[in-house]
Amino acid sequence: MSVFEKVVSIGKAEVGFHEGRSGGHWNNKQKYSPAVPGLEWSDYQAWCATFVAWVAMKAGAADLYPRTASCAVGVSWFRNKGRFSAYPAVGAQVFFGNGGGAHTGLVYAFDADYIYTVEGNTNDGGSAEGDGVYLKKRARRDAYTYGYGVPAFAGLVSADPRWGGKSSGSVKAPAKPAAKYEPFPGATFFKGEPKSAIVTAMGKRLVAVGCSAYKEGPGAQWSDADKASYAKWQKKRGFTGTDADGWPGKSTWDALKVPKV
Repeated sequence: MSVFEKVVSIGKAEVGFHEGRSGGHWNNKQKYSPAVPGLEWSDYQAWCATFVAWVAMKAGAADLYPRTASCAVGVSWFRNKGRFSAYPAVGAQVFFGNGGGAHTGLVYAFDADYIYTVEGNTNDGGSAEGDGVYLKKRARRDAYTYGYGVPAFAGLVSADPRWGGKSSGSVKAPAKPAAKYEPFPGATFFKGEPKSAIVTAMGKRLVAVGCSAYKEGPGAQWSDADKASYAKWQKKRGFTGTDADGWPGKSTWDALKVPKV
Protein backbone atom coordinates (compact mmCIF):
# COMPACT_ATOMS: atom_id res chain seq x y z
CA MET A 1 0.00 0.00 0.00
CA SER A 2 1.36 3.42 -0.97
CA VAL A 3 1.74 6.23 1.55
CA PHE A 4 -1.18 8.21 0.12
CA GLU A 5 -3.31 5.06 0.16
CA LYS A 6 -2.49 4.67 3.87
CA VAL A 7 -3.44 8.30 4.50
CA VAL A 8 -6.79 7.83 2.77
CA SER A 9 -7.48 4.49 4.48
CA ILE A 10 -6.69 5.76 7.97
CA GLY A 11 -8.67 8.96 7.47
CA LYS A 12 -11.76 7.21 6.16
CA ALA A 13 -11.64 4.66 8.97
CA GLU A 14 -12.36 7.53 11.40
CA VAL A 15 -15.72 8.37 9.80
CA GLY A 16 -18.37 8.14 12.50
CA PHE A 17 -16.17 9.47 15.31
CA HIS A 18 -17.86 12.22 17.34
CA GLU A 19 -16.40 14.73 19.74
CA GLY A 20 -17.65 15.05 23.31
CA ARG A 21 -20.69 16.92 24.59
CA SER A 22 -21.32 19.10 27.61
CA GLY A 23 -24.33 21.21 28.54
CA GLY A 24 -26.23 19.85 25.56
CA HIS A 25 -23.62 21.03 23.03
CA TRP A 26 -20.65 19.55 21.21
CA ASN A 27 -17.48 20.70 22.98
CA ASN A 28 -14.45 19.92 20.72
CA LYS A 29 -13.18 17.30 23.18
CA GLN A 30 -11.63 14.62 20.96
CA LYS A 31 -8.95 11.94 20.87
CA TYR A 32 -6.66 13.47 18.25
CA SER A 33 -5.07 16.38 20.12
CA PRO A 34 -3.75 14.31 23.07
CA ALA A 35 -2.28 11.76 20.64
CA VAL A 36 -0.20 14.18 18.54
CA PRO A 37 3.02 15.32 20.25
CA GLY A 38 3.08 19.09 20.36
CA LEU A 39 -0.66 19.53 19.84
CA GLU A 40 -1.89 18.34 23.24
CA TRP A 41 -2.82 21.94 24.10
CA SER A 42 -5.38 22.05 21.27
CA ASP A 43 -7.95 19.75 22.90
CA TYR A 44 -11.33 21.52 23.20
CA GLN A 45 -10.28 23.74 20.25
CA ALA A 46 -11.30 23.55 16.58
CA TRP A 47 -9.65 20.33 15.45
CA CYS A 48 -9.92 19.95 11.66
CA ALA A 49 -6.19 20.59 11.12
CA THR A 50 -5.26 18.47 14.14
CA PHE A 51 -7.20 15.59 12.61
CA VAL A 52 -5.10 15.82 9.43
CA ALA A 53 -1.89 15.88 11.48
CA TRP A 54 -3.05 12.79 13.41
CA VAL A 55 -3.86 10.89 10.20
CA ALA A 56 -0.46 11.81 8.73
CA MET A 57 1.30 10.62 11.88
CA LYS A 58 -0.60 7.31 11.93
CA ALA A 59 0.19 6.76 8.23
CA GLY A 60 3.92 7.31 8.76
CA ALA A 61 3.73 10.50 6.69
CA ALA A 62 4.18 13.13 9.40
CA ASP A 63 7.01 14.81 7.46
CA LEU A 64 4.73 15.32 4.43
CA TYR A 65 2.06 17.36 6.25
CA PRO A 66 2.18 20.30 8.67
CA ARG A 67 1.83 19.44 12.34
CA THR A 68 -0.40 22.31 13.39
CA ALA A 69 -3.88 23.08 14.69
CA SER A 70 -4.05 26.14 12.41
CA CYS A 71 -5.36 26.00 8.84
CA ALA A 72 -3.55 29.25 7.96
CA VAL A 73 -0.24 27.86 9.22
CA GLY A 74 -0.87 24.75 7.13
CA VAL A 75 -1.29 26.85 3.98
CA SER A 76 1.98 28.68 4.69
CA TRP A 77 3.80 25.39 5.36
CA PHE A 78 2.91 24.00 1.95
CA ARG A 79 3.61 27.32 0.19
CA ASN A 80 7.09 27.49 1.71
CA LYS A 81 7.83 24.03 0.31
CA GLY A 82 6.51 24.86 -3.16
CA ARG A 83 3.74 22.28 -2.70
CA PHE A 84 0.63 24.47 -2.77
CA SER A 85 -1.68 24.07 -5.76
CA ALA A 86 -4.99 25.16 -7.24
CA TYR A 87 -5.49 21.54 -8.29
CA PRO A 88 -6.52 18.54 -6.17
CA ALA A 89 -4.59 15.32 -5.65
CA VAL A 90 -5.32 12.05 -3.89
CA GLY A 91 -4.11 12.52 -0.31
CA ALA A 92 -3.82 16.30 -0.65
CA GLN A 93 -4.80 18.54 2.24
CA VAL A 94 -7.57 20.82 1.03
CA PHE A 95 -8.07 24.24 2.60
CA PHE A 96 -11.31 26.23 2.69
CA GLY A 97 -12.42 29.81 3.28
CA ASN A 98 -10.62 33.15 3.15
CA GLY A 99 -6.92 32.47 2.66
CA GLY A 100 -7.57 28.82 3.42
CA GLY A 101 -7.88 29.62 7.11
CA ALA A 102 -11.45 28.49 7.82
CA HIS A 103 -11.38 24.70 7.55
CA THR A 104 -9.37 21.78 6.18
CA GLY A 105 -9.62 18.10 5.28
CA LEU A 106 -8.10 15.36 3.14
CA VAL A 107 -8.92 14.57 -0.49
CA TYR A 108 -9.52 10.88 -1.15
CA ALA A 109 -10.75 11.26 -4.75
CA PHE A 110 -11.45 13.89 -7.39
CA ASP A 111 -12.97 14.27 -10.83
CA ALA A 112 -13.39 17.16 -13.25
CA ASP A 113 -15.97 18.94 -11.07
CA TYR A 114 -15.80 17.63 -7.51
CA ILE A 115 -13.47 16.64 -4.72
CA TYR A 116 -14.35 13.86 -2.31
CA THR A 117 -12.98 14.44 1.16
CA VAL A 118 -12.73 13.13 4.69
CA GLU A 119 -12.92 15.97 7.22
CA GLY A 120 -12.78 16.31 10.98
CA ASN A 121 -14.76 18.84 13.05
CA THR A 122 -17.59 19.07 10.53
CA ASN A 123 -21.14 17.71 10.19
CA ASP A 124 -23.60 16.52 7.57
CA GLY A 125 -26.42 18.94 8.44
CA GLY A 126 -25.04 22.29 7.30
CA SER A 127 -24.56 23.68 10.81
CA ALA A 128 -21.59 25.90 11.60
CA GLU A 129 -20.95 23.66 14.63
CA GLY A 130 -18.83 20.61 13.72
CA ASP A 131 -19.25 17.42 15.69
CA GLY A 132 -17.27 14.63 14.07
CA VAL A 133 -15.53 13.01 11.10
CA TYR A 134 -17.51 12.81 7.86
CA LEU A 135 -17.11 12.12 4.16
CA LYS A 136 -17.98 15.14 2.01
CA LYS A 137 -18.47 15.95 -1.67
CA ARG A 138 -17.51 19.50 -2.60
CA ALA A 139 -17.35 21.50 -5.83
CA ARG A 140 -13.78 22.07 -6.99
CA ARG A 141 -14.54 25.56 -8.27
CA ASP A 142 -16.67 26.76 -5.37
CA ALA A 143 -15.38 30.05 -3.94
CA TYR A 144 -15.07 28.35 -0.52
CA THR A 145 -12.52 25.85 -1.89
CA TYR A 146 -9.28 27.79 -1.52
CA GLY A 147 -6.57 25.34 -2.60
CA TYR A 148 -4.52 22.26 -1.83
CA GLY A 149 -1.35 21.33 -0.02
CA VAL A 150 0.11 18.50 -2.09
CA PRO A 151 2.54 16.18 -0.29
CA ALA A 152 5.50 14.89 -2.30
CA PHE A 153 4.18 11.34 -2.60
CA ALA A 154 5.81 8.69 -4.74
CA GLY A 155 3.25 7.85 -7.43
CA LEU A 156 1.32 11.08 -6.83
CA VAL A 157 -2.10 11.25 -8.53
CA SER A 158 -2.73 14.95 -9.15
CA ALA A 159 -4.75 17.20 -11.44
CA ASP A 160 -1.93 19.76 -11.45
CA PRO A 161 -0.19 19.89 -14.89
CA ARG A 162 3.14 20.11 -13.01
CA TRP A 163 2.54 16.70 -11.48
CA GLY A 164 0.71 14.66 -14.09
CA GLY A 165 -2.47 16.60 -14.85
CA LYS A 166 -4.91 13.75 -14.24
CA SER A 167 -8.60 14.42 -14.94
CA SER A 168 -9.62 12.21 -12.04
CA GLY A 169 -8.09 10.14 -9.29
CA SER A 170 -8.96 7.85 -6.42
CA VAL A 171 -7.71 5.00 -4.32
CA LYS A 172 -8.96 1.61 -5.42
CA ALA A 173 -11.31 0.40 -2.71
CA PRO A 174 -10.25 -2.86 -1.05
CA ALA A 175 -12.71 -5.68 -0.66
CA LYS A 176 -15.17 -4.73 2.06
CA PRO A 177 -14.73 -6.90 5.14
CA ALA A 178 -17.68 -8.49 6.87
CA ALA A 179 -19.40 -6.13 9.28
CA LYS A 180 -17.85 -6.27 12.74
CA TYR A 181 -20.58 -4.43 14.61
CA GLU A 182 -24.35 -4.49 14.46
CA PRO A 183 -25.68 -1.53 12.42
CA PHE A 184 -28.20 0.75 14.09
CA PRO A 185 -31.60 -0.93 13.53
CA GLY A 186 -33.54 2.33 13.88
CA ALA A 187 -35.50 3.86 16.73
CA THR A 188 -38.77 2.24 15.65
CA PHE A 189 -37.18 -1.18 16.12
CA PHE A 190 -36.84 -0.56 19.86
CA LYS A 191 -40.15 1.22 20.29
CA GLY A 192 -41.81 -1.94 18.99
CA GLU A 193 -40.49 -3.71 22.14
CA PRO A 194 -38.67 -6.41 20.15
CA LYS A 195 -37.47 -9.79 21.27
CA SER A 196 -34.14 -10.16 19.51
CA ALA A 197 -30.54 -11.29 19.87
CA ILE A 198 -29.64 -7.68 19.03
CA VAL A 199 -31.22 -6.57 22.32
CA THR A 200 -29.20 -9.18 24.23
CA ALA A 201 -25.96 -8.09 22.54
CA MET A 202 -26.75 -4.46 23.29
CA GLY A 203 -27.45 -5.25 26.94
CA LYS A 204 -24.16 -7.12 27.32
CA ARG A 205 -22.29 -4.12 25.91
CA LEU A 206 -24.12 -1.77 28.29
CA VAL A 207 -23.01 -3.95 31.20
CA ALA A 208 -19.44 -3.99 29.84
CA VAL A 209 -19.25 -0.18 29.69
CA GLY A 210 -20.59 0.20 33.25
CA CYS A 211 -24.12 1.31 32.39
CA SER A 212 -26.20 -1.53 33.79
CA ALA A 213 -29.59 -0.97 35.36
CA TYR A 214 -30.37 -4.69 35.18
CA LYS A 215 -31.48 -6.72 38.20
CA GLU A 216 -31.29 -9.82 36.02
CA GLY A 217 -30.29 -10.45 32.44
CA PRO A 218 -29.86 -8.80 30.02
CA GLY A 219 -32.09 -10.84 27.78
CA ALA A 220 -33.60 -10.78 24.32
CA GLN A 221 -36.86 -9.02 25.25
CA TRP A 222 -36.65 -5.22 25.23
CA SER A 223 -37.57 -3.97 28.71
CA ASP A 224 -37.59 -0.95 31.00
CA ALA A 225 -34.21 -2.16 32.30
CA ASP A 226 -32.78 -1.93 28.78
CA LYS A 227 -34.14 1.58 28.41
CA ALA A 228 -32.78 2.66 31.81
CA SER A 229 -29.38 1.15 31.00
CA TYR A 230 -29.27 2.88 27.64
CA ALA A 231 -30.15 6.20 29.28
CA LYS A 232 -27.10 5.74 31.50
CA TRP A 233 -25.00 5.22 28.37
CA GLN A 234 -26.43 8.35 26.75
CA LYS A 235 -25.59 10.38 29.86
CA LYS A 236 -22.10 8.90 29.91
CA ARG A 237 -21.70 10.13 26.33
CA GLY A 238 -22.63 13.66 27.45
CA PHE A 239 -26.32 13.77 26.50
CA THR A 240 -28.90 15.30 28.82
CA GLY A 241 -32.65 15.81 29.09
CA THR A 242 -34.72 14.34 26.26
CA ASP A 243 -31.49 13.39 24.48
CA ALA A 244 -30.89 10.88 27.28
CA ASP A 245 -34.35 9.28 27.37
CA GLY A 246 -33.16 5.70 26.89
CA TRP A 247 -34.33 5.29 23.30
CA PRO A 248 -31.25 4.36 21.25
CA GLY A 249 -30.03 6.80 18.60
CA LYS A 250 -27.50 6.26 15.85
CA SER A 251 -24.52 8.17 17.27
CA THR A 252 -24.66 6.49 20.69
CA TRP A 253 -25.40 3.11 19.10
CA ASP A 254 -22.35 3.36 16.84
CA ALA A 255 -20.21 4.39 19.81
CA LEU A 256 -21.46 1.39 21.85
CA LYS A 257 -20.04 -1.04 19.24
CA VAL A 258 -22.59 -3.81 19.61
CA PRO A 259 -21.07 -7.02 18.17
CA LYS A 260 -22.63 -8.48 15.04
CA VAL A 261 -25.16 -11.20 15.91
